Amino acid sequence: MKRSIASLFTLIGTAMLAAAKPNVVIIFMDDMGYGDLGCYGATKQKTPHLDRMAAEGMKLTSFYAAPVCSVSRAQLLTGCYGVRVDVPAVYGPGSGHGLNPKEVTIAERLKDLGYATMCIGKWHVGDQPEFLPTRQGFDGYFGIPYSNDMQLKSTATGQRVTPLLRDDKVAELLTDEQQRRIVERYTDEAVRFITANKDKPFFLYLPHTAIHTPIYPGEKFRGKSSNGRVGDWIEEVDWSTGRVLDTLRELKLAENTLVVFTSDNGPWLVKGADSGSSGPLRGGKGSTWEGGVRVPTLAWWPGKIAAGSSADAIAGTIDLLPTAVSIAGGTLPADPVIDGRDLSPLLLGKSKESPRGVHYYFSGYNLQAVRKGPWKLAIAPQNETMGRDALPDAKTREPRLYHLDREIGEKTNVAAQHPEVVKELASLGESIMAEIGGNKPAARRPAGKVAKPEYLYPAEGRRKPAKAPQPKPAKDAR
Repeated sequence: MKRSIASLFTLIGTAMLAAAKPNVVIIFMDDMGYGDLGCYGATKQKTPHLDRMAAEGMKLTSFYAAPVCSVSRAQLLTGCYGVRVDVPAVYGPGSGHGLNPKEVTIAERLKDLGYATMCIGKWHVGDQPEFLPTRQGFDGYFGIPYSNDMQLKSTATGQRVTPLLRDDKVAELLTDEQQRRIVERYTDEAVRFITANKDKPFFLYLPHTAIHTPIYPGEKFRGKSSNGRVGDWIEEVDWSTGRVLDTLRELKLAENTLVVFTSDNGPWLVKGADSGSSGPLRGGKGSTWEGGVRVPTLAWWPGKIAAGSSADAIAGTIDLLPTAVSIAGGTLPADPVIDGRDLSPLLLGKSKESPRGVHYYFSGYNLQAVRKGPWKLAIAPQNETMGRDALPDAKTREPRLYHLDREIGEKTNVAAQHPEVVKELASLGESIMAEIGGNKPAARRPAGKVAKPEYLYPAEGRRKPAKAPQPKPAKDAR
């Protein structure tokens, strides 16, 4: 009898402990711009579920990713600037490099705290078995492991396809047209995972393939928006997010779940009608202008995050790992170093200040800009977007200073009027470059490497797998 009573108390205690740990859901868009949601000013497509999420939670207006997708994903997973963990650019299929398995990811840290973990969607930090989600702390994986435009011609079918993985195996080879159901399928998987793990803490990482080109909205959403197929796909992702949030509500999990919706970089502007929008921001994907890296971000946790709140404090993808660990009741060791900071005081209304205060804008291994408070100092030429060179006012290597609160569009250089600000931010830039940037950094950790990489499926016209990006000559580093 005593043993039975003790066992009962143990079970009750375990259940209470599990209930005390909040679930964490991160929905990560691909190429969605700052101006693509209704709550950020969009009018050509409707996003009622995301607008409701903003009304019930917090809108972050100075939230930063990286210029390109692999880097942003590495940042989210590790809590570090991509260059610190030697992920400076985009990985192609069959690359011999990826996120080092020795890095401790957000999934591994939450798994150690008793969480079930799942990744559904685009991975893109290495497609070799050593780099896949199930080797990086996730209990399961379902998705396209890199960008949906990285098709290869299958020797089995003769068609250009992308692989759809289940855990670490290719489950299907998708033609472009078969991508039309990818948002629906990801959403179904997400709902199944949440439902299966409703009685224990879970971490769901849902990095969508949308709205990267080629754009294939589901049949129910084709022609639905007033913004072509990119608007249609945004509306489908809005539906998907609504279904995830409704599932949490129906299962009585909403008040014990932090949901963050954000994007990996700005819109790919050279895609024209297939591009999202930067809204009032300058530049797009591939650039370190605000439009390339400042992304729409919503945080939702009913009863914890104040409804209809907003925050303009500096934050970003590197802060999600320490935030998740903190709310889960964990602590981070001093080693390895991470760059992110715990955002929970900001999200929960205990502070209006950024826990970091400074943001560094890297492009590859080199620093292009530094932000502190409202000031942004550009110290290198900045392309407008991927595939579009710098405009005349951004080609100079002379420092350019912008006051983002007064002019969010980064047009007026006020460096001459504020030499003391230029000096301060330039000094911060020199310090971070010495630490993790350029050719001879003091504290960059190595990428993962595979000696003989292979494609995930037999493909015709096999090319030599892409090499990892290399640092530019020291004279180009600042």
